[in-house]
Amino acid sequence: MFFTLPDFSDISLRDYQETMQRPFFSLAKKKRLKPIDYLSPDKSVHVHVSANPEYGMATIWDADIMIYLASHLNELRERGDNDLSPTIRLQPGNLLKRICWGVSGRAYERLIAALDRLQATTIKTNIRANSKTRETTFSWIDSYTHLVDEKTQRSLGMEITLSKWFFEGVLEKRNVLAISPLYFEITSGLGKWLYRASRKHAGGNGAAGFTIGFETLHQKSGSESSLPSFKKKILDLARANNLPEIYLEVIGADMPRPKLKMVMRKYLDGQMANDGTPPPLPSPKCADPASQCFSQANFESLSPSGSDEKFVDPLLTRQLLTRTAASLKFEDTDPANPHAQIYGEAARQAPQPPRGSRAQDILDREIYEAIREECPGWDLDVLMKTFDEFLGANPNELPRNYSKRFYGFVKKHHERNKYQLPGF
Repeated sequence: MFFTLPDFSDISLRDYQETMQRPFFSLAKKKRLKPIDYLSPDKSVHVHVSANPEYGMATIWDADIMIYLASHLNELRERGDNDLSPTIRLQPGNLLKRICWGVSGRAYERLIAALDRLQATTIKTNIRANSKTRETTFSWIDSYTHLVDEKTQRSLGMEITLSKWFFEGVLEKRNVLAISPLYFEITSGLGKWLYRASRKHAGGNGAAGFTIGFETLHQKSGSESSLPSFKKKILDLARANNLPEIYLEVIGADMPRPKLKMVMRKYLDGQMANDGTPPPLPSPKCADPASQCFSQANFESLSPSGSDEKFVDPLLTRQLLTRTAASLKFEDTDPANPHAQIYGEAARQAPQPPRGSRAQDILDREIYEAIREECPGWDLDVLMKTFDEFLGANPNELPRNYSKRFYGFVKKHHERNKYQLPGF
């Protein structure tokens, strides 16, 4: 029995937590053939991941697909569907849009390659072992199929059959955790894994968070990097401190055995300054004046006077002046300030663009010109107002790069509605 997945825009994202804190995926984009062998410190849990010589090991980016499928299964279960099947019928475009891979031909090729790796990678683990089973061997998906109409040969989408291990695990409610939509915009493989591990470890620990040694973190990640290289990458991630929802702090950075503390930003809301300003986000050590130790006081220095830049990226405003997208306020009181419509009080304290065309003033110059060339005929100020209203109503969808996300929004609008314009 097949079922159609609900509209991708309605789905709350869920991740399967048994895969979030241990090394199930390659963290590199290059083809990995070296197996992953993991044994927990107490020797109670083991994970062995083998790569297929032709396709390589499934990557942390391929895991985006599994998150998407887990989210839909969870949604259907919560809606009371009692006849769920591990075989899921879907439209590839919906999946690609939701995980922010784009919908180009190249994105579709990337999807097929990812499905090949997910089907070919072999995992052996004793997670969920019981008195009857010592360990389970499985691949992430058992198969995938392209569907076509018998008469017209037109595509009807795809069917993906999940492994029994993954399917049964997701259907247990306690095994899935909510994640941020901004997860899909994390570009670093280690950053994606660290977000998932932090969400799993720190999610239920309140303001105390979760602290773990770098050596243990290295083992849990399955990274092929040496420990010194891994430490440097973690220090860089902690210094940038821009993972969605997660606040990172390095403890004992100068010591031989440093530790990483992970805290959900929502638990730090009570640690605001008296004037309501959040403490600076990045590095736990800001001795270097050249480092990115952002605060409201030095925010304006990021937009030097006399430069050609119209306005600092709106996401940067949000990262510097708020701890979490969930805490943003959307009370626009200044029609001359379009950013305030999206980013509330935080944006009002930022440098303001000159009056004039909103789109021309706000967007990056290259993106503005690209939109005018590729999507002619539209009033971009009107489209921007619609786009801003969507962001205001959906704070969890705030983009990392406003200009790029608006560019994608306009291209989709143009593709759907271009025939309404004269000349088409």
